[in-house]
Amino acid sequence: MTDEKHIYIVDVTNRDGVQTSRLGLAKLQKTIINLMLDDMGITFSEFGFPITKHERNYLNGNLELVDMGAITKTRLSGWMRGIKPDVVESFTEVPRLKYANLSVSTSEQMIRGKYGGKKTFDDIIELTNEAIETAKTYGAIEVGVNGEDSSRTNLDDLIKFALEAKKHGANRFRYCDTLGFDNPHSAYSRIFEIAKATQMPIETHFHNDLGMAVGNSVMGAKAAIDAGVDAYINTAVNGMGERAGNADLVSCILAILKSSELSGTYKLDPNIDLSKAWKLAKYTAYAFGIPIPVNQPAVGDNAFAHESGIHADGALKDRRNYELYDYEELGRGEPEVIETGRMITTGEYGGIKGFRNVYENLEIEFKDEDEARNILELVRCANVHTQKPLTDSELRFIYHYPSVAAKIMTTTPYYMPTGELEKRINERPTVTSQSIV
Repeated sequence: MTDEKHIYIVDVTNRDGVQTSRLGLAKLQKTIINLMLDDMGITFSEFGFPITKHERNYLNGNLELVDMGAITKTRLSGWMRGIKPDVVESFTEVPRLKYANLSVSTSEQMIRGKYGGKKTFDDIIELTNEAIETAKTYGAIEVGVNGEDSSRTNLDDLIKFALEAKKHGANRFRYCDTLGFDNPHSAYSRIFEIAKATQMPIETHFHNDLGMAVGNSVMGAKAAIDAGVDAYINTAVNGMGERAGNADLVSCILAILKSSELSGTYKLDPNIDLSKAWKLAKYTAYAFGIPIPVNQPAVGDNAFAHESGIHADGALKDRRNYELYDYEELGRGEPEVIETGRMITTGEYGGIKGFRNVYENLEIEFKDEDEARNILELVRCANVHTQKPLTDSELRFIYHYPSVAAKIMTTTPYYMPTGELEKRINERPTVTSQSIV
């Protein structure tokens, strides 16, 4: 292992986290998470799907924030299928995009079950290589290739896939444990062999179906470093994601910084500021509408709570008796003020007086009536957009970046009826409320 190799974080809350069934985030909320990830110094945010039409204003708006100097540390990466048509459309519609991850299924199960025998493993390699080259011609600075279902893919096939991708310009290989199938031992051994054979930086993408996503991620990153390459861990804030979720951001960082045999030996991206974790976790929980579990590592309500007599006595004598790390390191400990008297809020039906009062409490003054009424209209739309009371961070963002706020909240549905749909619309059928409800 060399001191030059580091573990970096690729947070996928805004890509994989938002695929949590029955949940989701408004584009404004995704933007605030990107700003908070940047404030925390997270290496990458995989911020969305350029091929998806309703994402494009949000994606372009966030890349404008990069140009404007609002996002300076976190690189914004788009996710797309590893086929040329998707790459062309993505970079055409989101022209500021500079970082991309291209995904393709690699396991025999997926090739047989998803492609129905119409593609071979060599076909997958050829399509991926073409997609990589296309992304590079559009100006991509870094391109990662994702092996979906890597944990159930033959190891020699994965190495072949990664080496071919490297020849055609790929910068990283993402090992995807799509079903949460691996364990820390298998994650380490398989990723070590891939990293050793390819000498490519390795991304780990582990799901939590068996409750081992964090352990697998950390051991996979250790394997990459031990094999002499940089490691990139895919995380989601509060472990959000499909089914049982992804590897939790804060837990992965703490494991690297505090756990036995890793602490002080394996180097985390030095830009990461753990003291911003508490604020990010709280906001993400609010945005998703899912409370942080009481026993969540580091950010749960009981993470630093002691009741047992022996534990309480020991913690009061010396907190190191029962606390592995300090709550202050996470940005916790400051008192939170809860208003119990008169409260003035602003929302989709808010008026100018109450609106001004809210912003005065944020120590923001409007230069003239036109500025105030324009921001008021954006705040009203934002409340419709999120369907939640707006947070201080959201209100400040709308004030400082009104044009970007307007863009990311604007979605024009793709709607071009032809054929039978056009015929049905033109016939104007009568459908009663009973038929709908």
